Amino acid sequence: MTNYFDLTGKTAIVTGAGRGLGSAVAIGLAQAGADVALVTNSTPAEKVAAEIEALGRRAISIQANVSDRSTLPGIVEQTIEAFGRIDILVNNAGIIRRAPAVEHSYEDWQDVLDVNLNSVFVLCQLAGKEMIAQGSGKIINIASMLSFQGGINVPGYTASKHAVAGLTKALGNEWASKGVQVNAIAPGYMSTDNTEALRDDPVRSRQILERIPAGRWGTSEDLIGPAVFLASQASDYMSGHVLCVDGGWMNR
Repeated sequence: MTNYFDLTGKTAIVTGAGRGLGSAVAIGLAQAGADVALVTNSTPAEKVAAEIEALGRRAISIQANVSDRSTLPGIVEQTIEAFGRIDILVNNAGIIRRAPAVEHSYEDWQDVLDVNLNSVFVLCQLAGKEMIAQGSGKIINIASMLSFQGGINVPGYTASKHAVAGLTKALGNEWASKGVQVNAIAPGYMSTDNTEALRDDPVRSRQILERIPAGRWGTSEDLIGPAVFLASQASDYMSGHVLCVDGGWMNR
């Protein structure tokens, strides 16, 4: 059974890999056997790379501002140069800007879409081309509970995450017959930098926890199993699916 989840010999790209959800997923993929290209915006992911190398896997750190489309081809090129192929792409990098809709600046709107949606599409195109040529590949996009709901004071983020879910389904339809599975993970309310403002608000935090059947905020480690599953042979017949990892939030 463990062979279904074995990623030995596979190569992964993980964006936003320097901390939080991205670093946990990157290390989890390495634990399952993958070599990993760690993409960060500013500080190199040296600590995460060291943890991966301690597992006996290879890691490279790539600095790229994913909101700048011109940097994206280099991510794929450097990964292929280092590892020879791309088997897994995890589009995890994301930002959020909070403001009531009538005060939400166009600059914030565009910044969020550039990172959360436009970079996802372009990296899917670039990596997808390589995967289609080799006849196999796994793409995992990070969606959100706000791929299904409206949220409060986050119109740009909500729009981007709805679009990520739709893009996942569109690419899943196109590429499933070519051996490339495109799926998404929709994390629930996770204890990350993006939710710090919510967790620091005692009223909003209480309201959120009251709705989560698991009774707690999620952790980065809660995404490791689902990510390994979607990156592995175990999910070969899944395509265009958005997998909720939310402590039961969507059931309420």
